[in-house]
Amino acid sequence: MTDALSLIRKDATATAAALVALVGLATIGGFFFFEYVLGYPPCPLCLDQRMAFYVSVPLAALLWLGAGHGASRKVLFLGFLAITVAMLWNTGLSAFHAGVEWKFWPGPTDCSGPINGLGKASNMLNRLQDIRIVRCDEAAWRLFGISLAGYDVLVSAFLAVTAAVGAKAAWARADVE
Repeated sequence: MTDALSLIRKDATATAAALVALVGLATIGGFFFFEYVLGYPPCPLCLDQRMAFYVSVPLAALLWLGAGHGASRKVLFLGFLAITVAMLWNTGLSAFHAGVEWKFWPGPTDCSGPINGLGKASNMLNRLQDIRIVRCDEAAWRLFGISLAGYDVLVSAFLAVTAAVGAKAAWARADVE
């Protein structure tokens, strides 16, 4: 454990990878907590926002491991670059989702538009009993006026900047090798 902590203090790439892995893992734990413990089902945009974390957290863990075991700095650079791009994309998607919740613009029709395609009237009552639509344009939870999508903007932007710092540190070391 002390070896891992001393590596984090000495190596900017290991520090950036550790931050992305740990903060990303905490975020994954957070959205599972809201879904399974508090009972807030995710909307389709929420599910899309999770994808960047599912890619970035394992990649950051591998980068953290690689930084401590002499991985090529060019490989580290490309890994951090991939995380940066994924988190920037997620920042934009989260901002879009927050805007949909604030009614700044319309969201996707599958989660914020009218209900279409119910089929024949004879089976409509049966299908209506089974439908559970989670709307993208209604924030299920807010803290200080900021929804979960709004907090995802902040977390994703932080992780994108952290990964960019890691990429810069890896690039600087690539010149030395």
